[in-house]
Amino acid sequence: MSNTPDAFHNLLTRGSGETLIDQIVRLLAARIDDKLLRGGARMPSIRQCAASMNVSCATIVASYDKLVARDYLESRRGAGFYVRERAALHTPLPPSAPAPGAPEPMDVVWLIRNMFRQAPAHPAPGSGMLPPEWLDGELVARALRDVSRQPGAAMISYGLPQGFLPLRQQLQIKLAGLEIACPPEQLVTTVGVMQALDLVAREFARPGDTIFVDDPAYWLMFGAFAAMGMQVIGIPRLKDGPDIAVLEQLAALHRPRLYVINSVLHNPSSTSLSAAKAFQVLRLAELHDFLVVEDDIYCDMQAAAATRLAALDQLRRVIYLGGFSKSLAANLRVGFIATSPERAQRLADRKMLATLTTSDIGERVVYKILSQGLYRKHAERLRARLDKVRDSTYRRMERAGLHFEPAQAGMFVWADAGRDTNMLAEQALAEGLVLGPGSLFSPRQLPSTHMRLNLATVQQERVWDFFDRTLGA
Repeated sequence: MSNTPDAFHNLLTRGSGETLIDQIVRLLAARIDDKLLRGGARMPSIRQCAASMNVSCATIVASYDKLVARDYLESRRGAGFYVRERAALHTPLPPSAPAPGAPEPMDVVWLIRNMFRQAPAHPAPGSGMLPPEWLDGELVARALRDVSRQPGAAMISYGLPQGFLPLRQQLQIKLAGLEIACPPEQLVTTVGVMQALDLVAREFARPGDTIFVDDPAYWLMFGAFAAMGMQVIGIPRLKDGPDIAVLEQLAALHRPRLYVINSVLHNPSSTSLSAAKAFQVLRLAELHDFLVVEDDIYCDMQAAAATRLAALDQLRRVIYLGGFSKSLAANLRVGFIATSPERAQRLADRKMLATLTTSDIGERVVYKILSQGLYRKHAERLRARLDKVRDSTYRRMERAGLHFEPAQAGMFVWADAGRDTNMLAEQALAEGLVLGPGSLFSPRQLPSTHMRLNLATVQQERVWDFFDRTLGA
């Protein structure tokens, strides 16, 4: 790929609150991180770069100097600026050696880094989060102000290892509405669903054990489980749930300890589990003695009645996970585990050994919002807004040449682009767009023509212009 930064000209925004120097530094650093500018490559001259980006030479000098200070570039007297050789940040899962001369593979770290780096400035049509403007920051701010007026001791003390009791009591009411009976002593709060997955995996599996996941599924847990030494195996996900024949065959062969599944609004397809499939999953869990971990993080984006494994099983073999990072505020990092009394105690002890407690302040804020009935209204507004853009977005996707199965609820679409989406994602990144290529959503990370799109974050003409150009619609 050429080293010239011509493509950045349209990405610089004057009057945005971020200086031109900082914008250039951020964009060039991103290209170096993503191996689009290779180690040892010579950067364009200061004059050439200034002309191509329509800025002053002084701006480029200051930008290059900052990149040198941050160890991205090196200055060679009389020869110009060069990209410094940097240690690889990618960690492909499962580990595999790329063929000589092959491009750096995209992986879990790649997607996390780019989503978090790009989200504040550029569209991320593959994002797993709703844009800030879709959420209610003032709702959270009011609750935080209310919590701050409480006695000082409540603001500076440790909470309980199992979590803020009034919040757990409120969660008991919420779960009862889903037909899941769960008293507060069977609930453990966590730092989001990712900590919940981490605690469950560490407590109920050991290095070398097998964990089943859906394929495709939430990509972050693949890396987390592999880092613990677990064997991660995907079960093909169909429109109504897992492929039961494959699940039965692989369960007999591998004797998994856990099976992590989205019953409702599966990520990335927004499909939900049928009642027939739910009974089959529980039957196989009993037969082959594995625990089912039901991740229901998108619970509140589904208004219609849905089949949940925890409701059928009543937490005997199912460990139920939920949280509020997707629908309320990611920054609060409040999640929870609902399970049997014995497992809840074990998980609370493990959480205590790892972090003592979770943030009592964040849990008090969530409790305040739930207990005042404000969260229910907020969730209704979110669902209405997603429904409002759903049909028009589907039509726009069809015009762009994307193929997909429509869903009745949820924020994601699992779209088939008809070409390798790793390559498509690399093209998009060069234009400041972050896609979610399908290879990252499978534990095998094989090339895929699918990608995840987010109904909320594709609502910009730049996104559709990119798809129209690259897909030839």
